[in-house]
Amino acid sequence: MNEEIILAGFGGQGILFAGKVLAYCGLIDEKEVSWLPSYGPEMRGGTANCSVCVSDEPIGSPLVLNPSLMLAMNLPSYDKFINSVKPGGKAFIDSTMVEEKSDRTDIDCFYISATQLATDNELNGMANIILLGKMIKETSLFSLETVRKAMEKSIPPRKANMLDLNMKAIEIGMNY
Repeated sequence: MNEEIILAGFGGQGILFAGKVLAYCGLIDEKEVSWLPSYGPEMRGGTANCSVCVSDEPIGSPLVLNPSLMLAMNLPSYDKFINSVKPGGKAFIDSTMVEEKSDRTDIDCFYISATQLATDNELNGMANIILLGKMIKETSLFSLETVRKAMEKSIPPRKANMLDLNMKAIEIGMNY
């Protein structure tokens, strides 16, 4: 395994949290992992992206310039990263927020109306986790058991009651 992943969106959409969950999944499965957050000066509403590397081999650099997997939650992020995805890679796009479709034929694009699905299922703010569920399903990166353990590590104790809601969001994404 050697996956280089970019997750991107606006601050407040849970990009860094989703990346943290992926990183914990890798740690739980005893992989080499790097997690590199990046966000603009505004925490909410500014741009945010996160680079995650999960590999069987040591990771030379945490920078991801040509991701094998991309998760985009808004149009600016989609525009910035869609052309950097490696041929043969996969892109997971929140089609509620991004109406454009890629004309690339060398990657697989998955358009998931994650924000709408989150609203419809009373999981406001969990579009990121729905997209993450779809990514995990389509790539077979991690088992549902590993994801649950990673969620338990990633969710702060004061929000422990959010575990089941997050797992519901993962399952919605996996079943989309």
